[in-house]
Amino acid sequence: MIEAKTEAMGRALLFDIDGTLADTDPLHLRAFNQVLGPRGHVFDHARFSRELQGFANVAIGERFLPDEAPERRASILDEKEEVFRALVAGQIEPLPGLMALLDRADAAGVPMVAVTNAPRLNAELLLSGLGISHRFKALVIGAELPHGKPHPLPYQEGLRFVGASAEASIAFEDSRTGVQSATAAGIPTIGVRTSLSHADLVAAGAVASASAFDDPELLARLASTMAW
Repeated sequence: MIEAKTEAMGRALLFDIDGTLADTDPLHLRAFNQVLGPRGHVFDHARFSRELQGFANVAIGERFLPDEAPERRASILDEKEEVFRALVAGQIEPLPGLMALLDRADAAGVPMVAVTNAPRLNAELLLSGLGISHRFKALVIGAELPHGKPHPLPYQEGLRFVGASAEASIAFEDSRTGVQSATAAGIPTIGVRTSLSHADLVAAGAVASASAFDDPELLARLASTMAW
């Protein structure tokens, strides 16, 4: 269900993957339109951010493919993920400042966890494409749990696997469902503005937002919270 390495710390950094570590949402939008467009569902950026971004495929299938059997819904959305993986292959770039932040966390002994609603194949492709799979002590896949985001369980599991407390940790999220999940788990959450505005992210529960990981205010907050 969850891949993890063993290390217990009182604090942690927890990251969503899509749209947070890398700005992959435009490619997801293209893949959804390629697969769902012929079935009568066409999305622009605004509709994508409201109705698709951060949601698990099971929920997307129930909403947009209600007349299909569950197995057929899963097959159609698997096709979408195959299209996405083909689009993203060789095009994965980290958000500015990400690598320096990961270096800083490693040097300070702060464990990091990846928490996502994406399918495992996508999550592993993105982490390996960025060359950072080894950085994370745990990879939590929402679809492999009884509840995915926006339920708090994925982030609760991430905290549990590294022995971290919610209050001493920070989460990074770019979607409403992700922010809701992390904040419901009690984790102060920074919204990453790859798709949503500061106002949207704060309305979902984020304590602050940043355009990328080199934002000076974000770095100051991390230095204070993580004591590095």
